[in-house]
Amino acid sequence: MKTFKLIIEYDGTDFNGWQVQKNGRTIQGQIEKAVSVMTRQHVRITGSGRTDAGVHALGQAAHFQCRTRLEADDFFSGLNSLLPDDIVIHACSRESDQFHARYDVKQKTYQYHILNRPLPSAVGRQYALHISKPLDIKAMEQTASLLAGTHDFSAFENTGSPRSSSVRTVYNVRFFHDDDCRHIIFEITANGFLRYMVRNIVGTLTEIGRSKIKPEQFAVILASMDRGQAGATAPPHGLFLVSVEY
Repeated sequence: MKTFKLIIEYDGTDFNGWQVQKNGRTIQGQIEKAVSVMTRQHVRITGSGRTDAGVHALGQAAHFQCRTRLEADDFFSGLNSLLPDDIVIHACSRESDQFHARYDVKQKTYQYHILNRPLPSAVGRQYALHISKPLDIKAMEQTASLLAGTHDFSAFENTGSPRSSSVRTVYNVRFFHDDDCRHIIFEITANGFLRYMVRNIVGTLTEIGRSKIKPEQFAVILASMDRGQAGATAPPHGLFLVSVEY
């Protein structure tokens, strides 16, 4: 039995998320089908975590095990020749039999992209949330700094999280933007994320940027552990899984 790790990029626009479903096109399903063609056996692909419909990845990680004479280089070239254009394998490596793409994760980094200008974009509209009214980026940056550290993130969790605890440790939070703050990227690194956690944080931060929520309320929302107090869930298309560290 051999264990292989994949680093995967995908455009989530036309997928029903990562996880295999009875109906609908999924990233896991497409990769499993390609591996099965190469090995002539059903092989289960295990991801570092699930991404929802419409969410993208630049560096999703996954692993699979199978009995085969093929090596990592064979899967790297073979899978890229078999997979559709909206999935690309960036790396394939042989790992120890104990490696697990989900349970061995040390930290993940996500980015959320926002286009903040009066007019939307025709090109790239599926990769950023358009907000027409100017955002107070300084208020958003100052508020986001409160996320750093270990907290119970229940206030930013949707139901259905596959977890035993809602406590997570955020290692780094930062914003990137151009000079006129029209293209804004929110980046967050943590030891794990709850269901919709990043999108719920972004939804709350953008409401602060629009002056719909006062910055001083954010600490109260976080401490409340009450999803009803936080802002609306930001749509999926602006979200990218950037990297997974082991």
